[in-house]
Amino acid sequence: MSNIVVFGSQWGDEGKGKIVDMLAREASAIVRFQGGNNAGHTLVVAGEKCILHLIPSGILHPGKVCLIGNGVVLDPEVFLRETDTLAAKGVDVSPARLKISKKTHVIMPYHRALDVAREGLLSGGAKIGTTGRGIGPCYEDKMHRCGIRAADLADPELLKVKIASALEEKNVLFKHLYGAEPMDPEAVFQELAPVAERVVPYLADVSTDIQKAVAGGGSVLFEGAQGTHLDIDHGTYPFVTSSTTVSGNAASGSGCSPRMLERIIAIVKAYTTRVGGGPFPTELFDATGEYLQDKGGEFGATTGRKRRCGWLDMVVLRESARLNGPTELAVTKLDVLSGLPELKICVAYEYRGQRVDYPPQEQNAMAFVTPVYETLPGWGEDITTATSFSALPENARNYLKRMEELSGVPIGLISVGPDREQTFARG
Repeated sequence: MSNIVVFGSQWGDEGKGKIVDMLAREASAIVRFQGGNNAGHTLVVAGEKCILHLIPSGILHPGKVCLIGNGVVLDPEVFLRETDTLAAKGVDVSPARLKISKKTHVIMPYHRALDVAREGLLSGGAKIGTTGRGIGPCYEDKMHRCGIRAADLADPELLKVKIASALEEKNVLFKHLYGAEPMDPEAVFQELAPVAERVVPYLADVSTDIQKAVAGGGSVLFEGAQGTHLDIDHGTYPFVTSSTTVSGNAASGSGCSPRMLERIIAIVKAYTTRVGGGPFPTELFDATGEYLQDKGGEFGATTGRKRRCGWLDMVVLRESARLNGPTELAVTKLDVLSGLPELKICVAYEYRGQRVDYPPQEQNAMAFVTPVYETLPGWGEDITTATSFSALPENARNYLKRMEELSGVPIGLISVGPDREQTFARG
């Protein structure tokens, strides 16, 4: 199997975890390369649901090496809760097969407090919709060169110094800007010390592990979080996440050469959803939107928040293809569309009196576009037992073919239900 990058082509929640879980069967190592526990991957195996926030989805496959790359921000408490939950289910989460890059930045208690305090000051449409898990403030410290990295957890004296240094500035903000109590550096250290002791055995040189896997004839699966249009550079800024979500970051965020990225799979939900604030041109506020939300079970795996639902947006997908260079699409939740008499696809936008095929680049411009729709007939048949493209209703096949035509990217995989086995190749 080739080395594969799996990325989200919309605003996240496209079903990446399921596709990664399926592809992990053939991979030697699975690497998470960006984001933090603000993302959640929901897997259904033999009818049992498992939600992962930090640990790569491949952990459910015995014998696979799972790596957390340097591009991730790690909440050590969440990491340990996940390992404990998986271990209770009989999953091997030993350091022999689950490793954290020593360069990975660590989310601290003051990052979470800052995140919540800042969002609390915003009102109405200015709210970003952050999960409040400290992701943004941790990435800020990384860029400010005052962050705490996973390797620091193994050095208590250095850890104490870095916590005290970080809180010098942050306590001024807590006290004078947010009206909150300052945080005691010693108390923060004491809270972290027992957690750090448990995390340290997982620390490793992830770059070397990737290199060894490939040199030994194996393949690597690179797992992204969130979606392209939440990318800090290319998303609907400022309503974005704090990391680079596009496929090119798989190399930088895990510590390998871009030449190692061979097969790039764009995960596409058969309709569009979004969690949190920000523009959403095809959002539906009617009974169809409620139908998609209810039938699709559209609640955030991390927050439980109801997802906003709308028609498939090919302008968004076309931009994702341009930014990520996918070799194929993996279409998920096609079954949710069953029962709708007609389906709409946004094929372009009207913006400032012109028709555009790609999102306008000005900040928040997507809040002022008008979708241009094409209507296709729907289908009423239940497709959840389909195991091939030819077994799908004609209208479902036509819908998928139109996606290929409008995106310029072939479909490689199709998912017709939540379970691991309800996915098949395009054929």
